[in-house]
Amino acid sequence: MSAVDLIGQWQRHLAEGRRRSPHTVRAYVAAARRLLAARGIEDWEGVAAIEAHDLRRHLAERRAGGLSNASAARELSALKAFIAFARAESGDPDPAAPRVRGPRLKKGLPRPVTPDDAVNLADLAGAGAREDWIGARDRAVLLLMYGCGLRIAEALSLTGADVPLGETLNVTGKGGKQRVVPVLPIVRAAVAEYFAACPWPLARTDPLFRGAKGGPLSPGMVQKAMAQARRALGLPDSATPHALRHSFATHLLGAGADLRSLQELLGHASLGSTQIYTKVDAASLLENYRAAHPRERGARAKKN
Repeated sequence: MSAVDLIGQWQRHLAEGRRRSPHTVRAYVAAARRLLAARGIEDWEGVAAIEAHDLRRHLAERRAGGLSNASAARELSALKAFIAFARAESGDPDPAAPRVRGPRLKKGLPRPVTPDDAVNLADLAGAGAREDWIGARDRAVLLLMYGCGLRIAEALSLTGADVPLGETLNVTGKGGKQRVVPVLPIVRAAVAEYFAACPWPLARTDPLFRGAKGGPLSPGMVQKAMAQARRALGLPDSATPHALRHSFATHLLGAGADLRSLQELLGHASLGSTQIYTKVDAASLLENYRAAHPRERGARAKKN
């Protein structure tokens, strides 16, 4: 067996056995590949023999190369999963990963955009494209993410079988988890406009959203369109495609949606992941209060 064999088996386990997202598979495989190369390991027994002090040393070397706290925490999580898998593969009676505490991370709140900005971003991305059908595509993708609360990978996983969109959409999220989300008329109309304008054949099994040369649309192109639109609107760098999903959640919560319903719409595995939006909503209310309350305005005027 070689390191290439180990990586191939690990990749199949993640993609087929655990049904991880393509982004997660790439990150976990890359972390495993770096570990194998650094230690010269070519069999599962060698991976299984890695102890806590080995992991700490490896991460220290990575940190010396400029790895951030957040990236180090993700890498540690990936390597612990890799070692646990190796121990199970090598028949270890205790396949648990080494106990290594990751760096402390300061959890920041999601930064949504306003409803008007969300729609304006989609419209401007559509207007700024070099071809009309590409503009219709970019607008449709961004409106899907905002109007339905989709992750970028979920929007790009739609196929020709999903159109025409109905009042609801079946979405396959992380871990293959299925959920049903409502579809607003503006989203249905945007996707229908793109579908009619797309110059490439869209069979039922084909990816719905296509790149300029007909292949599947990449997340990078969506991010690029969003970046151009946010710069034109003067919005901060936090206005990313994923911020549209945050906006979907925050605006629904502000309109009175309950947490359990929001959890189902977002496809969160735990309610804890959804509860962060209560803090976002509270922070937004406080910001609006400070901007609008006469006493707050007067206090700022005195300071100035």
